[in-house]
Amino acid sequence: MGMYLNSDISKIDGVMLSPLKVIKVSGGDVFRAIKNDDSGYCGFGEAYFSTVHSGAVKAWKRHREMTLNLVVPSGRIRFVVYDDRQNSGSYGRFGEIILSIDNYYRLTLPPMLWVGFQGVSEHTSMLLNIANIQHRESEAERKELNEINYDWEFVR
Repeated sequence: MGMYLNSDISKIDGVMLSPLKVIKVSGGDVFRAIKNDDSGYCGFGEAYFSTVHSGAVKAWKRHREMTLNLVVPSGRIRFVVYDDRQNSGSYGRFGEIILSIDNYYRLTLPPMLWVGFQGVSEHTSMLLNIANIQHRESEAERKELNEINYDWEFVR
């Protein structure tokens, strides 16, 4: 655990990184995601999975109301967070982390942060988002990849 942990992500105001428990079970392990008494839990609206192909980048998106709780149960995904909130102590900063089963954490992102992610394993990766509200396009904003200046080149 922790070989991909980059402390930059926790320097973004409001972002939480929570270690998750893996329960070893004969025949296949159990990977915890969130409990209703965990820090970062702020209600339940929906849970969904999203896949990202190796090398693909899905960016940029921010939610005005939704809190994201992101877990990677399969593959490796590099998350990049950008803070352009004017009154934030981390205004103008980027944070980055790679989550996987080997670096098994839950990444909690409050509203109003830009997020993008990239598949960095050989095969398709999958994330789980446990959100506090149901997804509505009207509460989300998008930018094209080049609208936020970030170097997505990844060296394995």
